[in-house]
Amino acid sequence: MAAFRIVRACEKHIGDITVIEKLSFKIPWSSESITEEITRNKAAVYFCAEADGKAIGYAGMWQVLDEGHITNIAVHPEYRRTGVGNALLEALVSEARRRGIKALTLEVRDTNYAAQALYKKHGFIPEGRRKAYYADNNEDAIIMWRKLE
Repeated sequence: MAAFRIVRACEKHIGDITVIEKLSFKIPWSSESITEEITRNKAAVYFCAEADGKAIGYAGMWQVLDEGHITNIAVHPEYRRTGVGNALLEALVSEARRRGIKALTLEVRDTNYAAQALYKKHGFIPEGRRKAYYADNNEDAIIMWRKLE
């Protein structure tokens, strides 16, 4: 397994992120949406886990006033369960603190137990449910929050 480092996502990572999206989500974001997020969305910040010059995972959030909304965290299947997701989430939390964000939130599939375990490990607490949130199968989303104060 290659060593990795966490860096700010930029245009050179968009192709790799698009591949990770397609491998990770039933309804992946388009390359155009990813490009918009990384290059033009002033409320967004994205990080990549990079190994050998290639993005092997990524994570992003939007800042809305003093709250952060985690949009996506995804790791290439070949690198899952190696600490990449953990490091990406730590990078988001650290950036949120640096920006003075007081709380982070996210939605996660009701059946995505691995992701829920990662979030709980980092202090996120289930606080609600969005019924039929996911369009592909009408699965509920669990809303999780973490206070940073």
